[in-house]
Amino acid sequence: MIGVLLADDHAEFRATMRDLLASFDDIDVLGEAQDGRDAIALAESTAPDVVLMDLRMPDLDGTEATREITQRTQASVLVLTTYDDETLVAQAIASGACGYVLKATPSEEIAAVIRLCAKGYMTLGPSVAARCGKRVDDEDARLSKAAGKLSERDLEVLRLVGRGLTNREIASQLGLSEGTVRNYVSGILDTLSARNRTELAAVARIVLGRSQLR
Repeated sequence: MIGVLLADDHAEFRATMRDLLASFDDIDVLGEAQDGRDAIALAESTAPDVVLMDLRMPDLDGTEATREITQRTQASVLVLTTYDDETLVAQAIASGACGYVLKATPSEEIAAVIRLCAKGYMTLGPSVAARCGKRVDDEDARLSKAAGKLSERDLEVLRLVGRGLTNREIASQLGLSEGTVRNYVSGILDTLSARNRTELAAVARIVLGRSQLR
């Protein structure tokens, strides 16, 4: 059974989506969040496999909530929104989302993408892929090429950053000094062109795949 959390500021849409997902025997809606902060709290307390995340929400938007959830929990975040803008798709993926689907997508296709995200795959809904897939593929290719420059030790450090460990925790686990780990992280940031540690954790999910971060 795939546990799902719905995060959307429109109660009517949440109710509609909950009813649609109830028709699938392998999907169980664990809870509903009305904004980004609520989504983070519920993701931590209910431990869903997949969070269906709207982008435009009050208090904390879906992009920032996605960063926090993928940093703090093992949940995959699937963006479910009305916007098919290429920049928003790229931002969502960079924030750690496993996929991007439009709300107008038929429920069977949404369920199929949920199943893929629950298994750790990154995927786009059909209409989004047709419009924005090349840009996302180009970014994945860029990251894969850059990741090829990382050493085995770099990849070990990247994996632990992706799991949310601090420099001190990484140092303890790998038997290194905290300063050495700090140097590794700095070098990885430069190599992968990540702006900060939060973005690096999201990049780790793209480069390594979620299965290696668990």
